[in-house]
Amino acid sequence: DVFEQLQHVGHKKIEFHISTEMPAVLQINSEKEEKNGKRVYLYATTEEINNTGFGRIFPAPSSNDKMETEEEDDEIPSEFISRKDLEKNRLSREEMEKYSVFKNYEPGDPNCRIYVKNLAKQVQEKDLKFIFGRYVDFQSEVERNMFDIRLMKEGRMKGQAFIGLPNEKAAAKALKEANGYVLFEKPMVVQFARSARPKQDANEGKRKK
Repeated sequence: DVFEQLQHVGHKKIEFHISTEMPAVLQINSEKEEKNGKRVYLYATTEEINNTGFGRIFPAPSSNDKMETEEEDDEIPSEFISRKDLEKNRLSREEMEKYSVFKNYEPGDPNCRIYVKNLAKQVQEKDLKFIFGRYVDFQSEVERNMFDIRLMKEGRMKGQAFIGLPNEKAAAKALKEANGYVLFEKPMVVQFARSARPKQDANEGKRKK
């Protein structure tokens, strides 16, 4: 039906006139250069050529598109560390063997609470939240409330922290990905905490020690 309707319009004569003169786009650019006292031929800016309507048919994916795809794969909000940065600044197994803090390393019995040691003195709670917050769904009130950071800054426990995560699976993932991560030039040693007690019992446990 579409073709039949087009036939009623009548035939149009299409002619092509090929000229040896300089194309309009090139002419414009050439005139611009000539005004500045220079004569340049057969050069046009990319912008002018694109503006004539003969631009890219299939635009190349921009770097922003690529980044968005990677972020979607990671599914972690930008306020927390990315998986790439974790991997990039984490020691390999061979490198860990060179540090005495990893000697006789044992991850411990899996539970929802992890223990972090060998922290630099300038480490703050916000630094630990930036790293371990990626394992918490902050849209969930339950997970948000279970996320707990206790950073020790004084006494024998200085340079150590206990971090409560929503569940054992999140804690296991955090241990696997963050153990050996270099924070302020010191690699973190991440293990499962020896006892996973509720928050209110944590202080009692410390007193007994």
